Amino acid sequence: MQLQVARIGKPHGIRGEVTVQVLTDAPGDRFVPGTEFVVEPASAGPLTVNSARWNKDILLLGFDEIGTRNEAETLRGAKLFIETEELDEDDDEGWYEHELVGLEARVGSSVVGKVTALNTMPVQDLLMVTTPEGKEILVPFVEQIVPEVNVEEGFIRLTPPDGLFELNAEDEAAASEPEEKA
Repeated sequence: MQLQVARIGKPHGIRGEVTVQVLTDAPGDRFVPGTEFVVEPASAGPLTVNSARWNKDILLLGFDEIGTRNEAETLRGAKLFIETEELDEDDDEGWYEHELVGLEARVGSSVVGKVTALNTMPVQDLLMVTTPEGKEILVPFVEQIVPEVNVEEGFIRLTPPDGLFELNAEDEAAASEPEEKA
């Protein structure tokens, strides 16, 4: 089984280092020199870590296969995966993005959209829910708003605060109307 642990960002410096968005809670264990990652798209990998260092709160990785800034630029947006033998199925601490993407988002018994991404943030994670109309809604992934995640049956249950799904509707409507001239 493959588990996504990072998404590559922009190049850093001239020696081929890249910034990465860390998607694991154990970066000290995952990004050690010698670690080989499966890469999506496959044409960009595999990649083997030769350096890992923190610059403030941003992880910078260097790879054996990448030596220049131009080569590093070709990796932008690539996803890094590790091969895992097994996952701790008894771990009720959280869910992986691949388990959540595709689940129906329900408020009561009504389907309001589908989960299309999990954005891991420093303070709290956000679920991206895409409505049937194609509107993307960021939903704080906290127990008060997402009290039920049922991977087996393919849904999450939401108890959103008033206005969460209408939050940007007025802004979008105003942006689509032509301005009146005085």
